[in-house]
Amino acid sequence: MRLENKVAIISGGSRGMGAFEAALFVQEGAKVIIGDVRDEEGRDLAKHIGSNAVYMHLDVTSERDWAAVVKEATDRYGKLDILVNNAGVSARGTIEETSVDDWDRVMGINAKGVFLGTKAALPEMRRTGGGSIINISSQLGIVGSSFASGAAYQASKGAVRLFTKATAMQYASDGIRANSVHPGPVDTDMMASGQSTAYLPSIPIGRYGEPDEVAYGVLFLASDEASFMTGSELVIDGGWTAQ
Repeated sequence: MRLENKVAIISGGSRGMGAFEAALFVQEGAKVIIGDVRDEEGRDLAKHIGSNAVYMHLDVTSERDWAAVVKEATDRYGKLDILVNNAGVSARGTIEETSVDDWDRVMGINAKGVFLGTKAALPEMRRTGGGSIINISSQLGIVGSSFASGAAYQASKGAVRLFTKATAMQYASDGIRANSVHPGPVDTDMMASGQSTAYLPSIPIGRYGEPDEVAYGVLFLASDEASFMTGSELVIDGGWTAQ
């Protein structure tokens, strides 16, 4: 019960890594609000996980949606301890192939969504003496690639990495920790839509990651076991960035 009596919000939680994180958090004792735009999947997941999981519609680019989700957490459970900014989208293409609409969509969800979620959560975490914010970036938020995902995706994940460090520095005195997680290719629906064997030579372990392998890293950062970690990068990429 590593998260006993903790209250968490997980964005993009209806499928993929977010769903694994939500189930694991509840298993470890947390109360979890799952936020997503996939309402049917989110409601089904919350029902499957049990009474300690609640689903709410959350468009991460909407400041109003974020305010409603944070209010639900505090009204229902009295506090907010953990925020996992997990929602994200991908887009392939070189800089010249990237349209302005694609750039805005990816940056809006992947970067603006993290900003809005963090901004909404901070006052409640400060009110109760602290909390843990975990932002899901990517190994491509650390290194560039000519073939894995596109320019907009890589830029957005790099923004998440530095935004996390800014959050950590600005709110450490309030007891609020912020860390980023940098998964390599993980076997999820997002990966399946653009999965390529071309990625495998870049992964020394020689396979794609599994969602639970990332979820356990997120669990560690959410727990009090990581109480001396803030502004850090937890890389779970099969060795991609070690090359």
